[in-house]
Amino acid sequence: MKLYKISFAFLLGLVVLTSCDDKLDVSNPNQQTSATFGYTVDELEESVIAAYNHIRMEGTYARVGYMLDVCRGDEVWNSSQVWYMPFDDLNVAFTDEIGQWSWRDWYYTINVCNFILSRTGDNSLINDQMKYIKGQALFLRGLGYYNLAGYYQNPILITDYATYSSLEGLYGENSSYDEVWDQVETDFAEAMTLLPSRDKGGEWAQGRATSGAAAGYYARALMMRHKYSEALTVLKAIINGQYGTYKLMANYGDNFREGSKYENNDESLFEIQFLDYGSQGVDDEWTPVNTSANATQGSAIESNFGPGDCGGWADLSASPWLYNLFKAERTTSGSLDPRLYWTIGTYEPEWDGFEYGNVCYNITQSDDWSNTDIPLVTNNNYGGLPVAKHTNMRTGLYDKVVTGLHDGINLRMMRYSDVLLRAAECENELNGPTADAFNWINQVRNRAGLANLDQSKFDTKDKLFEQIANVERPKEFGCEFGRGFDLLRWGFFYSADRLQQMKEHAAVNFWTKANYKDGVVNFTPKDAVDYSSCSKSSFDNYADGHEFFPIYQGTLNDNPNLKGNSANTNTSNADYFTGKGWTVHPVVNL
Repeated sequence: MKLYKISFAFLLGLVVLTSCDDKLDVSNPNQQTSATFGYTVDELEESVIAAYNHIRMEGTYARVGYMLDVCRGDEVWNSSQVWYMPFDDLNVAFTDEIGQWSWRDWYYTINVCNFILSRTGDNSLINDQMKYIKGQALFLRGLGYYNLAGYYQNPILITDYATYSSLEGLYGENSSYDEVWDQVETDFAEAMTLLPSRDKGGEWAQGRATSGAAAGYYARALMMRHKYSEALTVLKAIINGQYGTYKLMANYGDNFREGSKYENNDESLFEIQFLDYGSQGVDDEWTPVNTSANATQGSAIESNFGPGDCGGWADLSASPWLYNLFKAERTTSGSLDPRLYWTIGTYEPEWDGFEYGNVCYNITQSDDWSNTDIPLVTNNNYGGLPVAKHTNMRTGLYDKVVTGLHDGINLRMMRYSDVLLRAAECENELNGPTADAFNWINQVRNRAGLANLDQSKFDTKDKLFEQIANVERPKEFGCEFGRGFDLLRWGFFYSADRLQQMKEHAAVNFWTKANYKDGVVNFTPKDAVDYSSCSKSSFDNYADGHEFFPIYQGTLNDNPNLKGNSANTNTSNADYFTGKGWTVHPVVNL
């Protein structure tokens, strides 16, 4: 279901009610506080909705919190060369306030969850309703720390709501990277045992966290620290239906459209619920304290991806490497991979009869690159291939981008295809290129119309890993949240060869229609880019430690017990990675 906003002012502070001997103590029912609220099941249900509300804020998944990881990957580059640029270039200054927004908003979410958990305790064993309340709070808290650890490395770990009652508790110290991931695993693992599967139906099939969502994220968390055996056990259980029934949608594009016909579908383990555009309010709700009963309850993902000529902010574009990766392999019928259509908004002759055709919103595209009336590029000053995913560029619903928090397409944060490809990766890490690994990969490939992999060409663990990491996953999840987390867990920042590979993947050439028309350049934004002569690469300015984002200096100033992370100090994390016994797969030319 779509989760509607309720007031949660009771979670933003503590009010102390005092009384005198000659006065009657009276609690105002219209001014609820954390001291008086949350003692009934109905009130805890409202608190759960408040927690869900927080994961669709600016710093969580409504815009910046989602896009920071997209920028960190090698599939997207900053075509505006302004907004998000330091995050895309992996050289964010610790004085950049935008980098604090995810920290701020995820802690709001965690605070709400801690409040709920302080009211459940062993009561979760009484009935299913209380189990579900506790399970959802654990899942959402785990999700919060999953993001905080992946972005900020060593955030403050707070799990007891009573911690907020003292200054010592509020001004906590950094927890270690491992401590935070231990807590993430604990929260997801317990949530798995408390939540129902999506097969229960009702709200559980329409957007709430389920045991399947918790299991999927538990496997993800385990893989962040190379616990492949444990992760594979969980992933196999999901595949076998232990946590609900999941399957790949026949049409890949159904994962990126709005509306009840497509959202919360059979492939989705968990997604962020946004209201369809026509049913939204009018107030953009950018921050946790900028709340409105008439909020749009949409995202700004479309605004960031949308071409400027169509009303978008033209900030981010797909890399030429990703485009050419799609073009390198045809389906068994000789057609283009249909995932290209939904990932990158380019003109292709074959798209004339496919889905909504060669459209950019309601504008028909062509291959006339010098035509200034046809918005073929994201940004008019620097070019770029438009990202179509999670936008209405290909849906035929709207004639332009409605900027702000109005994108009503639910963000599918984890899909069944991720379960299959992760299972294949874990199997390969443990046992090499086995039949099971190929079977799981081929299910995803076959949905796109691609032939099974030729097993004889992937006779080593390194070869199959290369195929999963730099072919299968980019084509299935291109321009979605998660690539930055992948590069982090694979250790690509700690290998000179892998860092060079990422530079090549993210290499771009600036391009304008005027220069093309005047003959100043003879290439198009689709052409493969030679890194040695490119305009830039997002990874050119990478410095040690900046695979994470720095903890904002203002936050450090406010909390004398908090210290900066590796990005604040430009410190390499290679020793941590190798000290765990983990290795970086060597680059393999496929």
